[in-house]
Amino acid sequence: MNNTYTQSAIPLLDLKRQYQQIKDEIRQAINSVLEEGTFTGGPPLENFETSFAHYLEVPHTVALSNGTAALHLAMRALKVGPGHEVIVPANTFMATALAPCYVGATPVFVDCLPDTWEIDPKAVETAITPRTKAVIGVHLYGQPFDVEAIQALAQYHGLFLIEDAAQAHGAWYRGKKVGALSDMACFSFYPSKNLGTYGEGGAVSTHSEAYAQQIRLLRNYGSAEKYYYEQIGFNYRMGNLEAAVLQVKLKYLDQWNLRRQTIAQMYRAGINHPDIRWQMPTGGGHSVYYVFVVTTSDRARLMEYLQHHGVFPGIHYPVPCHQQQAFAYLGYRPGELPNSEYLAAHCLSLPMYPELSDDEVLYIIDIINQY
Repeated sequence: MNNTYTQSAIPLLDLKRQYQQIKDEIRQAINSVLEEGTFTGGPPLENFETSFAHYLEVPHTVALSNGTAALHLAMRALKVGPGHEVIVPANTFMATALAPCYVGATPVFVDCLPDTWEIDPKAVETAITPRTKAVIGVHLYGQPFDVEAIQALAQYHGLFLIEDAAQAHGAWYRGKKVGALSDMACFSFYPSKNLGTYGEGGAVSTHSEAYAQQIRLLRNYGSAEKYYYEQIGFNYRMGNLEAAVLQVKLKYLDQWNLRRQTIAQMYRAGINHPDIRWQMPTGGGHSVYYVFVVTTSDRARLMEYLQHHGVFPGIHYPVPCHQQQAFAYLGYRPGELPNSEYLAAHCLSLPMYPELSDDEVLYIIDIINQY
């Protein structure tokens, strides 16, 4: 081994390290909300919505209770409903696939590309039918999908395009930040994300004032004025404590993403093993590496080996959506989406967070190269 790292364990994620660096600001922000005594709505929430919209360079963001709520309300605002189909990638977190179901639509799963692992434009084109209403593209693992190709298909067929940007806060595609590239984009602020709160949170970004107004209405029981209800809505509001935390963290996002990119460069330059391959870049895309995923022929063996050497990886994700029991009624057969199925069976996520030291990254690289 060529480095001096001697600690006993490197976890997949360690949020305690991040907190130690910003705890004074976090405590001050939380204390400000506690002293004010207003926990829902008002300046903390509005300030974050304004700041995040400015960061994305879009006119509107609407903060919500979580990323799943964002996807649900995107479906509602676009009037997706019974009889409609929504094309989604099979290799994604389950929330992406659940959103069409919440409004009575049918998810139609498509395969990923074998190298970038992002949604395959040719598969999308093949899946379009007269019932197709929208496509949800996922910026998987922090890397943008081929927005230009999917957007062209959506425009040609009169479909909506929704970005699931839950894993890609701050990523770029052809000079624009993800979240500003489609009819609507959905974010999660789950604690593990590049921009995460303490608890749950989400948001929708859009260029459309009408969509933003609709989502604001729906997140608050369908009400614009207290005790008067225009629609059947939901309680999908973000709390002020969560918003205050995000306001502090947002100013560090680019710095943290740059460190993630540096760690990814170290992995790519340093790992030299014939049985390890990683995600290839999308043309015009700049990943922010929510996770760093590799594939290997025997995942269980590699995982056991890494754990034995004090490195604790994860799996994103072990079962593709079309093979989940919840979607058995759709009748997908094994082998139907081979790239997604291969990825699910062979993927492994290496530790990836800005607070990893160079020595820790070099240790992981050395261990893998000796595998």
